[in-house]
Amino acid sequence: MLKLKANAKARVLAGHPWVFANEVEALLPAENDGGVVECRDRSGRPLGTGIYNSRSQIIWRRINRERVSLDEAFLRGALQRAIGKRPADDRHRRLVWSESDDLPGVVVDQFGDTLVLQVQTLAMEQRTALLVGLLGELLSPAEIILRNDATIRRLEGLPLGVSTRSGQAWAPRWEKIDGFDYWLDLQSGQKTGFYLDQREQHRTVARYAAGKRVLDAFCNQGSFALHAARAGASEVLGLDSAEDAIGQARRNAERNAVKASFTVANVFDWLNDPARPDEPKWDVIVLDPPPFAKSKSALEGALRGYKDINLRAMQRLAPGGILATYTCSHHMQDAELRSVLAQAAADAKRKVQVVEFCHQPPDHPVLVTMPESEYLRGYILRVE
Repeated sequence: MLKLKANAKARVLAGHPWVFANEVEALLPAENDGGVVECRDRSGRPLGTGIYNSRSQIIWRRINRERVSLDEAFLRGALQRAIGKRPADDRHRRLVWSESDDLPGVVVDQFGDTLVLQVQTLAMEQRTALLVGLLGELLSPAEIILRNDATIRRLEGLPLGVSTRSGQAWAPRWEKIDGFDYWLDLQSGQKTGFYLDQREQHRTVARYAAGKRVLDAFCNQGSFALHAARAGASEVLGLDSAEDAIGQARRNAERNAVKASFTVANVFDWLNDPARPDEPKWDVIVLDPPPFAKSKSALEGALRGYKDINLRAMQRLAPGGILATYTCSHHMQDAELRSVLAQAAADAKRKVQVVEFCHQPPDHPVLVTMPESEYLRGYILRVE
């Protein structure tokens, strides 16, 4: 059993599911790593049952407020509850979102008849065979890809690697998502192969695109651009620094017979290029960058980066133009994003109004006691 220090100001006391190594009186022996242990506060009050790993800074992650075992019955129940909360008629969805679904470190995405499983905690790693078997039983997928190549696994002392349930390589293929064919490489592509968390925003931004010049910055596979082009945009340009992403975006545009151009470029440099002031202004700009703040220590520099990129975008917009701006850095809270946008608006000397508030979709549920479960937020702004 773990017990909090007498003077610990642990977030777990306010409902957060994590306990850190410096918050407990003593660590348990290493043979408990990967096991299930109880945690109590300084007065002996039980805080729940959680998974333990002395090799991680986060030594305890709650799985239930009652005393439970992390056995087949528990895993089956957690998976069934998670799947039951997702829309049954959608075959492209997040099925499991870690602590939000009582399975710390487990992420499962569905792409048609294929599941992509990520395991990022030692306890769940030790139960991977159970998870794979249960997912196969509950959903009957053609394949399960284990994308255990995220560097965050190293914080749990876990190796990196990619494998499949069948032992055979998963061949990249076309998959129709929201009316578009995408060439998916689920075994080697970014994250779990496709950014499912932005699907709602692709459709939302497209509502502003008809007859407009649209710039899709940090475009990756070009989803915002494709949706804007099909919605009747007069011109669409996608920018990304990754040549493979731009190549894939071009391939997707050609496959779907939409008119959009894509260019390999550093977005910061492209927007800051002094040779561009005389170019026509954009009517819609999408900023969907990768996380600038991958750790709390990087937040200060990230805030400067977000301010600069939003300032440059505001300067490039025609009067009344639309800026759809997002952040996927969970270390950056909404108040900080709002402050960055206010500073950018002031420096750009533009009147900026909030048109829509943006958020990760319901299949990525947020725990109100766990800020880390909320990572995607944004605004659709009108820039006068």
